[in-house]
This record gives sequence, structure tokens and C-alpha cells, in this order.
Amino acid sequence: MKNLTCKQRKMLYRILLAAALLIVIKLLPAIYLPVHVPLVTTADLRMNSGPAYFLSPWLFYLVPYVIIGWDVLWKAVRNILNGQVFDENFLMALATVGAFATGEYAEAVFVMLFYQTGELFQDYAVGKSRQSIAALMDIRPDTANLENEDGSLEEVDPEDVEVGAVVVVRPGERVPLDGEVLEGASALDTAALTGESVPRDVGPGDAVISGCVNQSGLLRVKVTKPCEESTVSKILDLVENAGEKKAASENFITRFARYYTPCVVIAATALFLLPTLALTLIPPSAQPAFLAGTQWTGWLHRALIFLVISCPCALVISVPLSFFGGIGGASKCGILVKGSNYLETLARTETVVFDKTGTLTQGSFTVTALHPAPGVAEDALLEAAALAESWSSHPISVSLRKAWGKEIDPSRVTEVEELAGHGVTAKVDGRAVSAGNCRLMEKEGVQWESCELPGTIVHVTVDGVYAGHILISDLPKPEAKTLVEGLKAAGVKRTVMLTGDTEATAKTVAQELGIDEYHAQLLPAGKVERVEALLAKKSPKAALAFVGDGINDAPVLTRADIGIAMGALGSDAAIEAADIVLMDDNPAKIATAMRISRKTLRIVKQNIWFALGVKGAVLLLGAFGVATMWEAVFADVGVAFIAILNAMRCLRVESLK
Repeated sequence: MKNLTCKQRKMLYRILLAAALLIVIKLLPAIYLPVHVPLVTTADLRMNSGPAYFLSPWLFYLVPYVIIGWDVLWKAVRNILNGQVFDENFLMALATVGAFATGEYAEAVFVMLFYQTGELFQDYAVGKSRQSIAALMDIRPDTANLENEDGSLEEVDPEDVEVGAVVVVRPGERVPLDGEVLEGASALDTAALTGESVPRDVGPGDAVISGCVNQSGLLRVKVTKPCEESTVSKILDLVENAGEKKAASENFITRFARYYTPCVVIAATALFLLPTLALTLIPPSAQPAFLAGTQWTGWLHRALIFLVISCPCALVISVPLSFFGGIGGASKCGILVKGSNYLETLARTETVVFDKTGTLTQGSFTVTALHPAPGVAEDALLEAAALAESWSSHPISVSLRKAWGKEIDPSRVTEVEELAGHGVTAKVDGRAVSAGNCRLMEKEGVQWESCELPGTIVHVTVDGVYAGHILISDLPKPEAKTLVEGLKAAGVKRTVMLTGDTEATAKTVAQELGIDEYHAQLLPAGKVERVEALLAKKSPKAALAFVGDGINDAPVLTRADIGIAMGALGSDAAIEAADIVLMDDNPAKIATAMRISRKTLRIVKQNIWFALGVKGAVLLLGAFGVATMWEAVFADVGVAFIAILNAMRCLRVESLK
């Protein structure tokens, strides 16, 4: 009771009261009266040598019927006046009023009672799913501790905090806005965003995102994004709007219900009118066998049963609830799905294409070897490369600066130009330095030396003269091999890796992880071309997914049937370009997302075939007079109960992590 809303509690009280009255009326003997009054029926017996009268049963049954069904009758009338005739309220009203008209009073009350019980259960189930996701996504802080110029703190709404302001996050509080740590060190709990329980250590200079819980130290954070552009706002917007992008199955059910309900009303009308006309026009001696001994009231009763059976509640509620549950269950694992259509597409995926760096590999490059040209010192080679790459944020550039290990004087570097897919050129102490791959060397017409060691090679020239190359290695993520195995176990037939890295490095990574196919030394445009070729080869019903980091892979993420951005926590480009966003750096969650999608689609199909199968069978039985109103109620509300219970399984994904 305590988990029910006020509206749900009121409905429960109405159901219990109507059910109690129905039981009492069924057990109540006829109430005889000595005199005739209106709304009283003559009895077929004599009492005290005079006629006896008793109250008509429909008067008693009308009380629980009105208690339990007044709102359904009102909705039916209101919808008819608004032009929306064929819905479940109309079907229930027509069927139960018709049952009253044919003297089936108890059945009329019970049908309405069972229908309202089913509606209460459906409302509770949908509310439970929404509460689960709401609790999961309850990550937006209500207040922020704004630091004033005099050092005092003011509790304000996060929407009122401007970019550049400083907020203080105490232990136990959520980070209200995206920003950069100015002072303090702590561990942040990112479980609500990523599904991971391992906290992330942060200190001065580190970026923090809204929604994380500060576990230990006091943090002073400089705000870098307004509230509406913060990570938590974008995540909540994704979840709230996911229902707007319907899957094909949901669109099918919407179209199906639009045409299905009028058709069954017409069929029910025909089931009543045609035999009734035949009984009226055809002499008894010439009537066919199926009409012999029947009356028009019997055919009316069959038509009413037909209407009760035909109510499409099971499909209209359970199919969207299944997708809603699947999206909510995925969110529990730190997997954001932008709509049920993407969940359905993911379930059809047979080919998965990966970017290598940062997706399958750790993305944290380490300098493993220095091979200077004759007459060039190792330190000089590394210094030239680190200075030339000093303005780039590419992981390779970061690794070179880290290997150099000295503070870089920006005034030493001028005329920096970053060439996508090639490398960097710059003036270092007035000398022209180029650092990049073999394509950059060929572009500059410099003879370069190859290296047999696996890894990424950065060639360096100084004033157009080859100075040597630096070997950088990027190790595969520990979960990457598990990912590939999990995808194949989930039904993926083909895995492909695309990279701008060297052939040797790509081959080593592909073999180590068990990837079926790889393509190396690709520019961003080359990745799009490869994806286009793979899309042309796949079957029409199958889908292709591309997995990237969401920043420099945005064109490919958009072109694929389904784009998955991985390790995209706080990445604007990822959230915009991808259809599915993994909120941490664990590639194994791609296989989890695949299993969730296929489980959800499997449950959706189960509900569709179960509901249509049971309703079809009972409709035929009802048309031939075999099914009673009790079977009709099961075919409607009973099937809806079972379908909703089945749909609720989509929320349970703990075993899939």
C-alpha cells in the first residue's frame, strides 16, 4: 500500500468495495415485497393467497457496477464526443452495458471489475519502471555552494551559476556542474553515471563532471559549462526523450491498434446483426444448423464476448513497457540508449566495427624505443618531437611530452600546424620540425626508415633532414578480448577493426584480440569509405554497428546503422553523434548492451505472439458460442497481466553485467 500513489490507492478501494458488494449480492436471496412498486418484478409463486413481488436483480448489480466503472463510461462518452471512438474504454462500456441489457448482470460487473484490476496493475507496473529509472537517474543536484568574492558560501540553484564561477563541493555532496578542480583532492563516485563502483581520484587541474558524488576531501571547482550544457543535464535529456524514438515494433503496435479496434467492432456488429436478420427473415424450417434453436439475445451475447476479447491492452501496454524496461536496465549498467529504435537495431547487429585507439586499446601511449639517425642524440630526437607536439592534445603527443619529462617553454614553438592523419609541423627554435607517420614523410619527400617492432612509429625531421623515429606502444585494454568473445557469443558474425596505425601494429592487436578483419593506415575519410563498403555487403535485415571514442570518429558514428561511443563520459561529440553512449571505458559493456537488446526484443516478440495467439483462439471460440464471458476476460485482462509480468523482466539485467 505504501508504494501506491494516491490515485492507485483510490482505485484499489473501489475494486475492493465493488468486489465485496458483488459477493454479497451473489449470496443474497431474493427480497420479496407484499405490494407492487415500480422497478419490481412479479414472482412466479403465491404468498398468503396473493401475488408476490421481488426487487429486480439489476438494481443490486447496478451499485457495484457504477462504483467500479463510472470513470470508464465517462471516458468512453468523452472520447466519442472528441471523435476518438474506438478505444478500450468504448469496448468495455459497450460490452458491459450490453451484458446488462441481456440480463448478464454479474458478468457485466465482473468484467468491469477485472478490467479495472488490470488497469491498476498496468499503472503500477509502468510507475514502477519509471521510478526505477528516476531513482537511477536522480543525479542532478538541487543546489550548488557558490563561493562569493569574500570567500563566503551561498547555496544557489545550479542554473544560476555562471561559467567561471567557483563552487565548493563538500564530502558526500554531488558535483553540481562540470568544471575543473582548483584546490583539493578526493575520490569521486561515478556509479550513477558509469555503473562502476570503483571511485576516480581527482586533484588540482583535473576535470570533473556533474552528477558524481564527492566521497572524501573538500573540492573547489571552477565551472566550465552552464547547467543546461552539463553532462548530467544531457544524460537526463537523453533518458527523458528516449521514448520519442519508437522502435519498429512499437510503431507496428500503434498502427495495428488504430485499425484493429474498428475492425473488431465491425466484426462484432456483423456477428450480431447477420444471424439476427437471418432468424427474422428465414423460416425456422429453412434455417441452417448453426441458427437452429438460437435467439437474437444469444448472438448479442456472443458479440459482446467478442468485444471484450478484442481489447488490445496487452499489446498497447506491454510492448512499450518492454522497451522502456530495456532502456532502464541498460542505464543501470552505465549504457545510455537514445531510443527504443536503437535498441531494436542493436539486436539485429551482425557486424561490429571498432576504432582501435582508445576503444580496443588503452589510449595511453608509452614511448618504448628511440631510434635516432646517425649523428643525432636520443635526447635531441625526443626533445624535437615533444616540442613540435606540444600544442596537440592527441594521445601520441601527450605520451611524447610525458617521455620528455621537462617543462616546455611555449615561446620556443611557433607556426604549429596539425595535419589530420599525418602528424604535426612546427618551428622549434626557428628550425622546421615535422613529427608524424610515414605519410607525412612521403608528403615532404623525406627518405624514412622502417621499424619491425610492433607499435606506432613517429618519424621526425629537422630542417627537412630525417632525424630518426620514436616507437610508441598502446596496449590492448584487459577487457577487449572478453568483449570480442562476448560479441560472438551474442550472435555477432563479423568483427572489424579500423585504425590509422601501421599495418604491423594493427595486425598484432587484431590477432591478440581475435578480431576477424582489420584495415590499417586509414585517414578519417578512409574509415568512412570502409564502413560504406561493409554496409553495401551486409544483408538488408542485418545491422552494422561502429564503436569509437565519439570525438574524431563522429562521421563514422553517424554513418553506421548504430553508432556506439565508448569511454565518452563528458564528451559532447560522443553524446551528440552516437546512438548509444557507454559512460565509462569498459569495452565489455558493448556485449552487455547487445545481450540486453536481444533479450528485450525477444520479450517483445513473445508478448506480441502470445497476445495475438490467445486472442485469436478465444475470438474464434467466442464467434462459435463456445467461449463464455469468463474466457473473454482472461483473453483481455489475463493476457495483459502475463504480458506485463514478462515485460518487467527487461529491467532485471544484473546477471548480464
